[in-house]
Amino acid sequence: MGVGDELLIFDLGTGARPLGEHLVAQAKAVQASIFLSHYHYDHLQGLPFFTPIFMPQNAFTFYGSPRNGQCLKEILSGQMTQPYFPVTAEGVFRAQLDYHDVHAGERVTVGSASISTLELNHPGGNLGYRVECDGRSVVYATDIEQSEEGDARFFAFAKGADLLIYDSMYTEDEYCGRHGPARTGWGHSTWQAAVRAANESQAKTLVLFHHDPARDDAGMTRLLRQVRKHRPEAIAAREHMTLHVK
Repeated sequence: MGVGDELLIFDLGTGARPLGEHLVAQAKAVQASIFLSHYHYDHLQGLPFFTPIFMPQNAFTFYGSPRNGQCLKEILSGQMTQPYFPVTAEGVFRAQLDYHDVHAGERVTVGSASISTLELNHPGGNLGYRVECDGRSVVYATDIEQSEEGDARFFAFAKGADLLIYDSMYTEDEYCGRHGPARTGWGHSTWQAAVRAANESQAKTLVLFHHDPARDDAGMTRLLRQVRKHRPEAIAAREHMTLHVK
């Protein structure tokens, strides 16, 4: 996410590798703030393959919540150790790195952007982020499961967002177990819950996110068609998609 001259990166899944190659191709030093929602593999496994982090001219500031008695730096280092990975972060990362532990409810300032945080309903914990800059706002809510108590807090957190990026992994039938095993308690949401979140928070544009990896493009087209009966402006996130918030 570009905010003026600042680059904000949210999570480091497999997309971190092509992002890194794109940044290196610009042939200039990279400076960015990286906000991690949580540390499940699908949100972190791109870190060891993020090329700019191996180059000393680059600088990155990491933000994320301490979990299970470990600070952010310990958590990131811990996922690059034997027998899981051949080299350590301390041994191969050459960029200038800073680490900032962030707790739910805290606010971070990066350049002209203000980033606020909220604990979301997900096994092991997960931070949602709201970015505000120049009168515009984007809410990033990956890995959230609907819950009566948590929903009200989230609607207030996302109030009036220009862009709401929201977990919409399942259909209601999939979530409840009418099609396949029940997914309740797995930490993910439905497109119906995404629509409700957008409506209740009065978000301007809903972006469906964290798709079920078993759902192909045709399935996503069908799902989006259903969502647009309720939210005509809704967008299904795709790889390499660029959105401009005006």
